[in-house]
Amino acid sequence: MTLPNEMRAIVAEGKGGPEVMRLGTLPLPELRDGEVLIRVEAAGVNRPDIMQREGKYPPPADASPLLGLEVAGTIAALGTGATGWAVGDRVCALVNGGGYAGFCAVPATQCLPWPKGYDALQAAALPETYFTVWANLFQMGNLHAGESVLIHGGSGGIGITAIQLAAEFGAVVFTTVGSLDKARACERLGAHAAINYHDIDFADEIKRLTAYRGVDVILDMVGAPYFERNIASLKRGGRLLYIAFMQGSMVDQADLMPIMIKRLTVTGSTMRPRTIAEKAAVARGLLERVWPVLDEGRCAPVIETSFPLAEAAEAHRLMESRDHIGKIMLRVAD
Repeated sequence: MTLPNEMRAIVAEGKGGPEVMRLGTLPLPELRDGEVLIRVEAAGVNRPDIMQREGKYPPPADASPLLGLEVAGTIAALGTGATGWAVGDRVCALVNGGGYAGFCAVPATQCLPWPKGYDALQAAALPETYFTVWANLFQMGNLHAGESVLIHGGSGGIGITAIQLAAEFGAVVFTTVGSLDKARACERLGAHAAINYHDIDFADEIKRLTAYRGVDVILDMVGAPYFERNIASLKRGGRLLYIAFMQGSMVDQADLMPIMIKRLTVTGSTMRPRTIAEKAAVARGLLERVWPVLDEGRCAPVIETSFPLAEAAEAHRLMESRDHIGKIMLRVAD
């Protein structure tokens, strides 16, 4: 595969709103040991991209400064020590940065094959949410069949992935959403009940739905405003998993006694700072347990819409509006 000298990429001129992004031309990324170079066809837009653009989520020192945490495309080159793949293989990958570009370098161990029947947009919609959900809900949270789970933000990319996988593996799923349309969409995807937080307090509704037993696991990305109600919604031995703090991380004067009385576990993680080895372990779990499900046509990502790479700013505006259900994608190869 002949490689060009330059690539198209979205560059940010400072920190701020979507208007700071523009389409530019940059050299191809250099490969490190163990990395592959992907000719990108599609990339996902995720909440951390917006935070990075605003200056609130700086990339790790060794990561590309460009936006973009997930891509799909064709392997164009192999770095020294990169194994398991060949030039021309179609892969999707969780990347450490640089996804909004024509080419992206990524550790070979963070790549996964396109599921059967998938195109580039569908494959690129997988890594960020499926890595995050598998690592938190199943590896750290140990959710298993017969348990119940409350998933906040059910209509977003993470929420939709979590609902589908939790239901697929035998859990009873509850979720919170902000509209009737989003509630219906989540119930179609496998949620036992979707709670509109504008109409009812989710903690009161969880008590009603579970006959005051509570749920086994809660996956939360809202943060501080939900803390005490999350604790109240968990049954004895429950697990509260944090993956983001969209409405703040500081909790004032919370009563911690229920954590002791109910023997709760409160934990959290972020994906981007994890080591290559840690991300490789998540990838192996996905390949073994989730990819066969995807190959059979179940638990597919839900895509709201896609934009050409040059319109990345419009994609960010749509995400910020929260007027969408599922993933927002970029068509890089257009």
